[in-house]
Parts: sequence; C-alpha cells; structure tokens
Amino acid sequence: MKRIAVVLSGCGHLDGAEITESVSTLIALTEAGAAYKIFAPDQDFPVADRNGQPTGQSRNVLAEAARIARGQIQPLTALHAKDFDGLAMPGGFGAAKNLSNWAEKGAACTVNPEIERILNEFYMAEKPIAAICIAPAVIARVLGAEGVTLTVGRDAATVAEIRKTGATHVDCAVDDYVTDRDRRIVTTPAYMYEEASPFAVYTGIRKAIREAVEMA
Repeated sequence: MKRIAVVLSGCGHLDGAEITESVSTLIALTEAGAAYKIFAPDQDFPVADRNGQPTGQSRNVLAEAARIARGQIQPLTALHAKDFDGLAMPGGFGAAKNLSNWAEKGAACTVNPEIERILNEFYMAEKPIAAICIAPAVIARVLGAEGVTLTVGRDAATVAEIRKTGATHVDCAVDDYVTDRDRRIVTTPAYMYEEASPFAVYTGIRKAIREAVEMA
C-alpha cells in the first residue's frame, strides 16, 4: 500500500485549508488504495471572517487542521520523505498565508522552513508531489529554479507571479490536471475557479491524486 503524506494549512478557505479540496484529497487517496497521514504547521495565524477580513483573533494551524483530520494529525517537524511514497498539498488561502506569505509577496515570498525542507526532501528523493488550487504556487517558489511545470488554472495574476519563479505554467480546466513526469509534480486548479462546482473540483483532484499514487 502506497503511503502518502498530506499537508494541511488550517481549516477554511480564507485562512486555512479549503475543506472540499482537503476531503476530496483524502477520499481520492483511499479510493486509489493509498494510506495517508496528515500534517500541519504548529504555529498561530490571524483569523479571517467570512469576507476574508481579519478578526483580530489568532488560532493555531495544527489545531484547526485537526478538525478536518478528525484529530489524527502531527506537526510538520514529524514529516520526513523517507517515511512516505508521496506528498499531497490541498489549497485554500492557508497555503498562501500560513505555509508561505505568497498572498502578500507573490514570487518574492518566503516559505515556511519546514515546508521548504519537506518539498526539497520529496523532490530530491524523486517521490511525487501533488498540489491543489493555490498550493502549486508554493511549489513554484521552492522548486521553480528546477524548471517545474504546473498549473493554477488560468488566473492571470497568479500565473504571472509563478512565471517569475522560473516555473512553467500550463493553463488547465478545473476538472483536469497537469503532470510534470520528469520532475514528478502533479497539479490541479480546483477552487482557483471560484464558481466551480464541488463535483468538478473533486473530479480534477481525483484525477491528480490517482496520477500521483500511480507514480509513487
């Protein structure tokens, strides 16, 4: 049975992991016959309200992600590529706020040091990395110099920033995915199409996850 590590960035699309994308990832992994373990950064983050505005409160990313993981979760420090066959990263603004500061600085962003370590470990071990929605932007920031090919759909502003990292972007429909077979990167846009249906989002994620599991 393939073992896949899943990294979440909180709980909720405006300040954490997008819930539909996260649950779709877990369903697709089990459908593909893979086992998974879930990880998240053990750090605080500013909470956003339903309009994306700061509330002045802060919560813990690990504790919030545990809501999706049904409590079965570990900190990023416990995640090592040697223990897994692949990595999956659902999206949500948490990827651009809690795993990095892409939301603020785009291609000039900094990435959580543990995320950077983990991505480099999986890449150097030639183990597949699946990234969803805005999470491919984090991949681009860390691995863009390697010439990775990926997608965030067709969002022009994000695509322009991704190209600054050295990564190659390919436009992609919500229910499809892009594979960089040479570098073992699989990406799908999901809710980068904000009006997409949950089924269309799931369809793209299912295809991407199956590809990553088969590649593992």
